[in-house]
Amino acid sequence: MATALSGTGPTYIFMVVEALTDAGVHMGFSREIAKELVQETMLGSTFFPMQSHKHPAELRNMVTSPGGTSAAAIYEMEKGGLRTAFSEAVYAAYQRAISLREMG
Repeated sequence: MATALSGTGPTYIFMVVEALTDAGVHMGFSREIAKELVQETMLGSTFFPMQSHKHPAELRNMVTSPGGTSAAAIYEMEKGGLRTAFSEAVYAAYQRAISLREMG
């Protein structure tokens, strides 16, 4: 389970960084600026929950204004099945880890 969630975790994060960087380039940022903005955002968004000890949903609610940019983004991510995609990816990694262990 740890392999699927944490060992494979960097893959998930790198894909998010890549996708957000590509979105920034699509909007008009240079790839370097987009990458820097995304990486700094990821860094701050990782340290804050560690320091605050708040549930991620509480933190997300703190930065989501009704009708604002975060609300619009959340709507699209939920519509696109982001949570399900992450859940299924972690479970697929878990299943693969089990099969590799059994082969091993």
